[in-house]
Amino acid sequence: MEKPVRASDTPYATAVEAGKSYYWCSCGKSKKQPFCDGSHSGSEFSPVKFDATESKTVYFCGCKATKKQPFCDGSHSK
Repeated sequence: MEKPVRASDTPYATAVEAGKSYYWCSCGKSKKQPFCDGSHSGSEFSPVKFDATESKTVYFCGCKATKKQPFCDGSHSK
């Protein structure tokens, strides 16, 4: 099993809009962090879809070690 690339040591605070879908990068290789740009192609990784039900700021995981994909759970500080 491949390990994801650590894209950031902190979460990505991102304003999301109600009714829109977002695709979080799980491999860490995307140049459009925290979102997928297809860099996972040919690997065992795939993006994680998040459907925003309300407009607000969410914290997408940057270290890719979270157990609560796609959100930060503090794993970057462990």
